[in-house]
Amino acid sequence: MEISVRKEKNISVVSVTGRMDAVTAPEFEKSLSELMSKGEKKFLVNLAGLEYISSAGLRSILVIAKQSKAGQGEVIFSGLRGPVEEVFKISGFHSIFKIFDSEEAALNQI
Repeated sequence: MEISVRKEKNISVVSVTGRMDAVTAPEFEKSLSELMSKGEKKFLVNLAGLEYISSAGLRSILVIAKQSKAGQGEVIFSGLRGPVEEVFKISGFHSIFKIFDSEEAALNQI
């Protein structure tokens, strides 16, 4: 799994590629927790390059969302495709989080 972060407007755009599973999910959690500790509040997580997500990945997303909410922040998602989109639907994440088709659409809504 690779994670890249850039700043757009006042939002941290986090692009995740590869697989988010029990081995890599803690890395995702750590990266976003570090950004929050530096004062970042709004996150757009672009999952267009994510091929697979396990229950451990979903758990990490929930942990980050709770931390963000506690700090008056927000986490939104874009670019869900294929199996990752299916897992979000089956797990009910579609009703919990704001999800956009593209990064541009998400940035225009914030």
